[in-house]
Amino acid sequence: MSRSAAESAHTPVSVLLCDDHDVVRAGLLALLSSAPGIEVIGEARNGAEAVALAASLRPDVVLMDLGLGSGNDGVEATRRIAHADAPGSPRVLVLTDYDTDADIARAFEAGAAGHLLKAEPPEELFAAIRAAAAGRSTLAAPVAHHVLAQMRSPRPTLTDRELHILGRLARGLSIREIARALSTSEVTIKTDLARIYDKLGVAGRTAAVSVARDQRLLP
Repeated sequence: MSRSAAESAHTPVSVLLCDDHDVVRAGLLALLSSAPGIEVIGEARNGAEAVALAASLRPDVVLMDLGLGSGNDGVEATRRIAHADAPGSPRVLVLTDYDTDADIARAFEAGAAGHLLKAEPPEELFAAIRAAAAGRSTLAAPVAHHVLAQMRSPRPTLTDRELHILGRLARGLSIREIARALSTSEVTIKTDLARIYDKLGVAGRTAAVSVARDQRLLP
């Protein structure tokens, strides 16, 4: 729930930090302590702690890393916090090193209010926290570039058979194993893969799987 102008004029934006690195949390705490109108009221080392603290402390904003080393990952924690069945649920602002299409999509599908990179200037972070508390969304410039590029470049169209082969490729199966599973020849599978690589604009299996995941072609 967004805060009213009257409230935000007199009450600091309360923030819960979630990052599995102690040094990063300490740095963010020191940084945010210097920002007028922002107050850190709690710290979590993993997603499970973030979910519990968000429910008990009721911060305005949860600053969430995606790559958490233990407990729920950042996306799952974001989903649980953003979709908590309680009035005034915190807004989740993702602050991470990851800027791939897949990570951006997962974060926003989970209910994130914004996505910033840790390399952003402090002023951008402060502004994003205030914007999130006010009910607005924020995207870092590189993240916005990814989103716009994705919108302008539609996903490649793969047939069901090609998606099936790509899925087996992503699971680490060899050409021989895929051919055996589909009761066909290795030559046929190589022809199928060449067509898949061409559609995805890549030269090999590793790049094909990476692009397919970024384009959300794989489950």
